[in-house]
Parts: sequence; structure tokens; C-alpha cells
Amino acid sequence: MKELFQAVTIKEARETILNHVTFPRDGEKVSLLSALNRCLLHDVVAVDNVPGFDRSTMDGFAVRARDTFGASEGLPAYLEVTGEVLMGVAPEGELKPGQAWRIATGGMLPSGADAVVMVEHTEELDDKTIGVTRPVAPGENVVRRGEDVPAGSVVLPAGHCLRPQDLGILAAAGVVAVEVRRPLRVGIISTGDEVVSPEEKPAPGQVRDINSYTLYGAVAACSGEPRLYGIVRDDFHQLQERLARALSENDMVLLSGGSSVGTRDVAARVIDSLGRPGVLFHGVSLKPGKPSVGAVVNGKPVFGLPGHPASALVVFELLVAPLIRSYSYPQESFREFPLRARITRNLRSAAGREDFVRVKLRLQDGELHAEPVLGKSGLITTMVRADGLARIPAGKEGVETGEWVEVKLF
Repeated sequence: MKELFQAVTIKEARETILNHVTFPRDGEKVSLLSALNRCLLHDVVAVDNVPGFDRSTMDGFAVRARDTFGASEGLPAYLEVTGEVLMGVAPEGELKPGQAWRIATGGMLPSGADAVVMVEHTEELDDKTIGVTRPVAPGENVVRRGEDVPAGSVVLPAGHCLRPQDLGILAAAGVVAVEVRRPLRVGIISTGDEVVSPEEKPAPGQVRDINSYTLYGAVAACSGEPRLYGIVRDDFHQLQERLARALSENDMVLLSGGSSVGTRDVAARVIDSLGRPGVLFHGVSLKPGKPSVGAVVNGKPVFGLPGHPASALVVFELLVAPLIRSYSYPQESFREFPLRARITRNLRSAAGREDFVRVKLRLQDGELHAEPVLGKSGLITTMVRADGLARIPAGKEGVETGEWVEVKLF
């Protein structure tokens, strides 16, 4: 077992875990309506062109662009209206020089047309004649066949996690089912002699189990498959039996509690007893959440999260959530902390340690402001009141009022 509190950085912790973990490679085919937030197992190729035909992006008149060249309000280009495009129907016939067809947004261009004049840029002289008061270029107000997605092209790459807009483009391209990674099964164990079920009335010195419920929700929010394994006392053999079972039935296991320095904490020793390489680090240079354990047992990651609810959720966001979502960690900081906000008070930080401050966001004078939600890591209300986490990098010794900070939303 690694010596307690030889703390590693978050970057080192992530690299260490990825170097030892083996994620399942199997997947399943699901319909689009079941694919939201799931990650693609393979590249997805478009069955058809999107759009499948040249179509108008405006209400107006389908024309040959050359027939409008030189048109102006003082000297309109006069065209004969000889047809109309009906929605959902392919136009019959051909648009000839000097002619125009009425067309609505989304309508299919008739043969011979290469542009659309907006209705605002025309004047109707009678039922059969319009004057075009502004010229259009070839392709103007038109989306060409396959311009959005060409048939046979890769619509979305392997590993991409599907968002609502992705479901739309797949549907447009004729893809009705996709192969996605199987969701990671995540076992959750709460530890501690003082922890009791929420259904029980705690005796003096006891607390209700919070972390099983917050972690269950957090795993589900990442599209993982959470499984609860109950509360285990600080007993080596009892925890060993429960953890061994959870490892055999899941792809990852989360332990809450039992990660701090103390004679009754047994989590790290139990982990080491169940397989190799075992505990990889015990202590991460961050606040809150320093006494966290990272381990891999026979290819499966095991995380010992702090017992304090706020600390457990912060460490989950940084070390666990990305693995459940995408089997990896973001390479760019802006993907994890995409917002910038001005901090509303001075905050101090220890040199060499990353601090993650719970903040409530508000818009003021056109700028985003982050108000720290202060409180001890054992208080779950600090997470409830907060909108996200503001990061104070390890190279700084704090931030001053008005300074910009990076923020990650919950």
C-alpha cells in the first residue's frame, strides 16, 4: 500500500489511473431515442444526403440567378410566374429563362433554378408577373443537396457522446440505431461505524447515509449504471467481502468514508488485499478532498472518496465523472471549466494545491460573478446552494476580489 498522503496532483492522479485501468469494450445497439448521453462505439456513417435535395431557405421565388443581375428598386427585373412548389412534393416541369416559381422555406428547387429571391425583394405586378428589386447570386438562399451531410461521410466519430442535436443529425441522415458503449456499472459502498440508513433515527454520534444517495444520483447523471451495496462497518473482513462482491459485479467501485488517516480506517488495506496493482495513490493535492484513494484492482478502478458529502462530490466530479462519461479525462481545461467569472471576495489558497470553491453565479453589469459558498466540507447544503466549482490553480496562493476564475457547472 502506498504511504498515506504522499499527495499527487490531479493530473498525476488521472494519468496513473488511466495507465492501469481496463474498460469494457463491448457495446449494444440502441434506437436513437435511447441513445442520449451514450458514447458511440464506432464511427457513424450517413445513409443519405442531408438535405436530400436542393431546397429553399426563404419564402420567395425560385429563379435563375442570371435573370436578376442588375436588378434594383429603380429598374426591377421582370419575371413571369409560371409555377408553384408544393411542400413535400417534387416539382413537375422545368423553370425556364425569364420565369419564376413561388416557393416556401424548405421547398424543393425546380429543375433549372439555382437561387431564391426573398419575397421582401419582389413586387407583384399581377398574378403572373413580379418585379425583382434586388439581384441574387447562384446558390443564394438555397441549401444544396448533401451540403449539410454528404451520404457516406462520417457524421459522428467513435467515442462521441450523443447530445440532443446529435440525435437530430443522425435522424436526418437516415440513421435510426447506433452502437454505443455499454454504460459502466458502478458499485457504491458507504463505510463507517457511525453511518446508518436514512430510514433509521440516528442515535447520538450517528449520521444518516448521505453519500450513497448523492453518488447514486451522480453516477446516473453521467449515464452510468449505479448499484448500491449498503453500509459497511469499519471491519476489515466485512469490507473485504462486500468490496470483492462489488468488484465481481461491476466495472468500477466507489467507497465513501474510510479514506482519512486513522487507526480504524481499513479501506486502503482492503483494496490492496484484493488484487494488483491495488492502491496507486492515497492523497490528492486539492481542497476539498485531499484524503482520497485511487486504486485499480485487476483492471477495475476503485475510488475511496472522503466521507464528507461535499468533498466526496467534488472528487467525484474531478476523478470519477469523466471516466463514467467517456472512459477518459478531458485534455483541455476549458472543456471542464468552460465559464469565466469574477470572484466576489478574496480567497487564500495553499501553494502547490488546487482549490475548488463552491460558487453561486449571478450576472451583474453584463459580466458573470462567482460568489463563494463558504462552509465546511461536511455540510451538504454548500453543494445544494452552489451552481458550480471555481478553480484556483496550484500555482496561485489565492485570488482577489474581481479576479477572473474558471468555473465548472454542476
